[in-house]
This record gives sequence, C-alpha cells and structure tokens, in this order.
Amino acid sequence: MNFQGSRRRGEDGVATVIDFLLSNARLVLGVGGAALLGIATLAVKRLIERAGRAAENEKVEQKMAESWEELSLVSASPTLLRKEIEDVVMKHVSQATKQQKADLSQNLEVPSSEVQPKHEAKSKRSQLCALTLQERLQQYYSSRVVLAPQEVEKAQSLALDICTEIQGFLHSRHQDMPLGEMNLGGSLLDDLQVVSADHACLLVPLQLEPSLWRLIPGEETLLTHPLHWMVRRINMEYFPRGCSYWDRYLVGGYLSAETVVNMFSKAVMETANWPSISGTLDCQVRPVLGGPELRLEIRPESEAESSNQPLFISMLPILREGDVVLTAQPELTSPWVNAWHLSLYPWETRRLAQLDAGDDGCRRLMLKILKAVCKLSPPLRPLQAAPLTNLILHLSDSESDWSKNSLDVRFQQCITELIGHLEQEALHSYFKPAVNLLNGLSEDQVDQMGFMLYCAMSDPDILLI
Repeated sequence: MNFQGSRRRGEDGVATVIDFLLSNARLVLGVGGAALLGIATLAVKRLIERAGRAAENEKVEQKMAESWEELSLVSASPTLLRKEIEDVVMKHVSQATKQQKADLSQNLEVPSSEVQPKHEAKSKRSQLCALTLQERLQQYYSSRVVLAPQEVEKAQSLALDICTEIQGFLHSRHQDMPLGEMNLGGSLLDDLQVVSADHACLLVPLQLEPSLWRLIPGEETLLTHPLHWMVRRINMEYFPRGCSYWDRYLVGGYLSAETVVNMFSKAVMETANWPSISGTLDCQVRPVLGGPELRLEIRPESEAESSNQPLFISMLPILREGDVVLTAQPELTSPWVNAWHLSLYPWETRRLAQLDAGDDGCRRLMLKILKAVCKLSPPLRPLQAAPLTNLILHLSDSESDWSKNSLDVRFQQCITELIGHLEQEALHSYFKPAVNLLNGLSEDQVDQMGFMLYCAMSDPDILLI
C-alpha cells in the first residue's frame, strides 16, 4: 500500500499491520477469507486517506473512529474475522458494485454525438438496475453469449472446406496411409461455442488393425494416470514389425503420439501449398508453426471483413475404439512421448444432452453462460470448459430443478460451488474422480478467481458486464 508523506505518525504502523495480514491471509483463511480481508483492507485504506485529506473537517475524528473500529476486526482471530468482517465487507462491496453498475449503464447509453437529456439517462439506468437476475441472465445470453446462425454456418462451412482440402492432399501424397473420413468436431459442431465463432477442430481418425494393436487404459500403464493411455504393438511374433503402416512410428513397442503429430506437421503444415489453397477458398490460410499443436489461422481476404477475428482450426489425430476416443496432444501428455490423451469431452457433452432431454433443463444454457463469463472476464479466463462442465454435472446429482425459471438460482449456486472448489484447489472429474481439473492453475490465479467470485456473491451483475 502506498501512503502519502503528509500523513501523521502512526499510519505507517497501520500499513505494516495490513501488509503483514495480506501476505499471510491466504495461508490462514483460505481463498474466501483472503478475499474478505482484501476487500476490508481496501475499505480501511480509503477511510484513512479520506481522513488525512480532511484534517480540518470536524467529522474527521468520527470517520477515524469508524476506521479503527473496522480495523479492530483485523486483529481478531481468523475464525472471528471470517464471521464478524462480513457485514463490513458486504457494505463496501455493495456500494462499489452499485457505483460500477451505474457508471457502466451510463457508458452504454448512446454515442456522445447523440447525447440524451439527463432525465432520460437516469431513467435508462434505473431500468437496468431494476432488472432481476433472471432477466439479466437472459439478456446477457441473448446479447453476449449466443452466436448468430450466420456466423456459425460460415465458420463451419470454412472448416469443412479446409477439411476437404487437407484430406485430398493426404490422399494424393500419402495414398498408403490408412485414415478414416475426416470430420468436424468440438464445441462449434455441438452448439457450445460462445461469444464468437473463433475456433474449430478437424478430427483425423487413424485406422489400426485390431489384431496388431491394443489400447491400454491409463491406470494399467506405468504412468498410472487415468487420462494417459498407451497403444501397444502386439503379436510381433506372428506379424513382425512392418506389417502395419503405423509400425514406423513405434517408440519402445508403443505407438508414439508425439511422433505421429510430428509426421502430420511435416506432411501437411510444412508441405501443403497454402497460397494455392488460400486462392481457392478466397481467404488467407497459413499454418501456425512453432508449437506442439497442428493449427491453421484463417483470415478473410476482403478488406470489409479484415477487422473480423481470425478463425483457428486445429487438426487432431485420434484413435477410436468403442466409446473411447484417444487424441494425440503432446501439450497435454508431455513429457511422455508415447502417451495418448483420453478425451472425456464426448462423454461430458453426451451426459449433459441426456440430462437436459430428460427434464427439459437448462444445463447446456448454463454452461454457455459460464463459459462466456470466464472468457470475457480476465481473472476468470484460466477456467476452461472442462471444469465448468463437470461443475454442472456434479451439481446435477444433487439438484433436480434445472428449469429455465430456476436459472438465477442455479447460477448463484454454481458461483458458490466454484468458490468452494477453488478454496480446496480441487474439482474432480465426473467420470474420472482421480483427475483434478484445477491442477494446472497457479496460486495467484486461484486467488484472483476466488476474489472475483466472492465479490459476485453479493452482486452477480459484475460478472454480466
């Protein structure tokens, strides 16, 4: 905390106490308690600064007394702090969020060239503030979350055109490579993409001989990771190496996902005639090189659309056996070159669709709102779709009412549940409980997300900007 040099003696001592408490808050109190202490500390800081600037004012002593009364809560035990500080915190959070909402509504009125009378502006702000959470969620979904059908159709059409070009190129250059029919997959196909249609996924199925290959579950491998599967070459005594096309990508008797990705990178990303393909599709197509992913960046050719966000298309080699889908994603399985990633996405989306079909629920709609909230809020951006999907699946086991009339209740409950998972630093996969979906988050990211969500408990509108 930076204090001005004109402050009276003793205030440096307050700063020292506050800095000490903040630095140790998360260790003692957890995410929720640290968020409470952080908000209360900011309130104390504002009151001290206000008292210093109004030294001649007769109300200074009263304001300082209130400041020290609030600060006395900080010196209490951690248990007492969590209980007693809540009223002070809620008061300041409520004031801050109301002011923020009023400022935002004022900014959203009209352009400066069409300034309206003050009484009309106040009326619009009043209307915005008067909306219930249920109405705000519906407004947010229609204005920020859902994609225009034309945008989705255009992105899907472009992705399918790229798919056709790549498949034709592979068939002409690598005629002996046993591949299945390439197709579109992911959130764009399943109507789960939000805010903008900016990414798509092309699935490239590898065809393996069932008598020569065996998919080994992650729990049975040396890695013992439930999502890290391996593909073993079998029957070598009867069918020696070379009988299968994919034998050339063996590493230590296992089909290497990393080697397969490197092959496609050289065979497609570095070899295809992208300028010619760009001319055929009337757009700029270029590979994104230098990373472990097989990605293409697509930009419109015309100047009228040059400001549009680019479309990124990922090329994903996969293996299918029954309802098991393994993907070659070294960025998820590194440093194990032989490991394949078990994709839980098909299971999760299918389960959501089944639950919604059974009770005409709004689980998928809730997932899209949460995805948009995290995508548009920088502190929450590290939260990917998988933790949010599993959060809803877990909540569905305990809550049966997922009608659209209960959307606001379920939204607030999701926030509360997410805070609890962040405090425990664990959100277990619905289908693989041994997998912690928050494992990749840093301590700072957990703190920032916990603080943001705790503020949203008193006023959820701060997430719906």
